[in-house]
Amino acid sequence: MPLYGYLYGMYAFGLEETNLYDSAEKTARMSLDINRHDAWATHAMAHVFEMGGRQDEGLQFMSATENDWNVCGMIACHDYWHYALYSVEKGNYSDAVGLYDTQVGPLAAKSGAMLDMVDACSLLYRLQLEGVNVGDRYKDIQDVCKQHLDDHVLAFNDAHFMMSCIGAGDKVSTGKLLESMRSFVKNGKGYNCDVTTEVGLALCEALVSYDNGDFAKAVDLVSPVRYQVIKIGGSHAQRDIFNQFVIHCAMKSDTEEHKKLARQLLVERKCLKENSPLTDRLMAKAMVQHTG
Repeated sequence: MPLYGYLYGMYAFGLEETNLYDSAEKTARMSLDINRHDAWATHAMAHVFEMGGRQDEGLQFMSATENDWNVCGMIACHDYWHYALYSVEKGNYSDAVGLYDTQVGPLAAKSGAMLDMVDACSLLYRLQLEGVNVGDRYKDIQDVCKQHLDDHVLAFNDAHFMMSCIGAGDKVSTGKLLESMRSFVKNGKGYNCDVTTEVGLALCEALVSYDNGDFAKAVDLVSPVRYQVIKIGGSHAQRDIFNQFVIHCAMKSDTEEHKKLARQLLVERKCLKENSPLTDRLMAKAMVQHTG
């Protein structure tokens, strides 16, 4: 039946997001056997490798199939984002920056599509959390993001817009986004207004507090809502940036209770994703803090 393989690709992603990773991989491969150019099935495979801590397999797969999926304009940037995440996880930051410079950044700046924009913001922010100096790379992305500060379509988008404002050092846009979100919470209605009230605003305020060096305040803002972040949307892999964020907040806080929370969250992350060099690096730092 024509186009039937695409159903497998879509089904595979649903299976992955419900943690049925073996079934997701099997179904995605069925799709790719029918049509190797199905970039959504490739996307499902990328998620399976990410969530399973199979970074080397992910790198090999994305490299070997790149010419099959990079022609799909709708999701090519996102698949490159996944490709870069494996390198961030492994600590190969130059490879991740290279993919940003040659693919994610240019594709996002050209398309202006929301998925591409949040991918660019997310990759840069993850690199920054890892201590990488990303220079002025936020500028082109923020030029697009600041056109959407009053949209409030998704709290997920707003959080990434905040990353771009902060990353670009644009205090005016940072303040504008916060005030716009507060006005939306006060005067808006609908599901996203509820989510912004319950989670989104606190998340963005925490991002600002972290940037200001008030790590304890950032923890106090984000910790109570950390298990509600799923409400803002995005996949498990996309929302992992917020798991990483609260861990960094807690590790940098001067409050001993927060440092203990960081260790607890790292153990939790290790249980969910056993093979995670990123988690291992953070755990090593946390243990130095604990015993130092």
